[in-house]
Amino acid sequence: MTEEQLPDPAVRVTDADEIARDLLIVPNRDVPLVPNIGIIGGAEAVLVVETGMGTANAEQVLALADEVARGRRLFLTTTHFHPEHAFGAHAFAGRATYLVNRAQADDLGAKGAAYLQMFRGLGDAIARRLDGAEVPVPDVVYDDAYDLDLGGRIVRLRPTGRGHTRGDQVIEVPDAGVLFTGDLAETGQFAIFPWFPPHDTDVSGVRWLTVMDRLAASRPAVVVPGHGAPGGPEILTDVAAYLRELRDETWRRRDSALAEDAVAAEVRALLIERHPEWSGREWIERGVGCLCAEHAAR
Repeated sequence: MTEEQLPDPAVRVTDADEIARDLLIVPNRDVPLVPNIGIIGGAEAVLVVETGMGTANAEQVLALADEVARGRRLFLTTTHFHPEHAFGAHAFAGRATYLVNRAQADDLGAKGAAYLQMFRGLGDAIARRLDGAEVPVPDVVYDDAYDLDLGGRIVRLRPTGRGHTRGDQVIEVPDAGVLFTGDLAETGQFAIFPWFPPHDTDVSGVRWLTVMDRLAASRPAVVVPGHGAPGGPEILTDVAAYLRELRDETWRRRDSALAEDAVAAEVRALLIERHPEWSGREWIERGVGCLCAEHAAR
């Protein structure tokens, strides 16, 4: 799919589905640049996970959260700083407490404006969604971990270290066995590698694989990926298997001194043959570029 063909990244809150007690998912319906969004309730407060892209999407999510909360306090968090996940947080200002990990806050400050400009160039529908959008400013920034007490329900916010971005965090709902991964995991598509040298090279295929192996070992009952359908723990093992496959096929060819463009062409053809039903083929070459750089740095 070309940038010109990207559909309007509209969040549709009418599709919200309760997957556990007082835990809603607004599914992305496989629409590009629409994340899966969570609304998690406790006796005293409600946490929203992700905002959707831009003011109008975020206002719909906020309205649904208000309806669910019925007077309970609102919190907001985002899995990482990319615009479809976080660039609606300004709509929650004064209504919800926005909290993120330190590395994500640093990403927002250092890269937010550039990503906002870049995304506005992805087509008219995207630009309209981002009209009036602002780079989010968190209310609370934590370092190592954050346990949020919603009243009778603890939600764990855990930074994972560098992977898809520097500031990835996962959100665990232990009593429901639910894990929100952001773009560390997707279903039905190749892993998204935001490898944009020289401006952004913080993605790490090697560390991402380590993160996924660790998350897979925790065996959550339900995994809510950044994009694509929620499912079981096999989502995590499948992503780990793909990242290992991408690393091994890339490094095997670099070990034989094959040029990077030749490596990218061969690996792309091989992985499409193995996963013909997956979308996001444009991310294969980005992943190869990242792993070639990491191969050179070994």
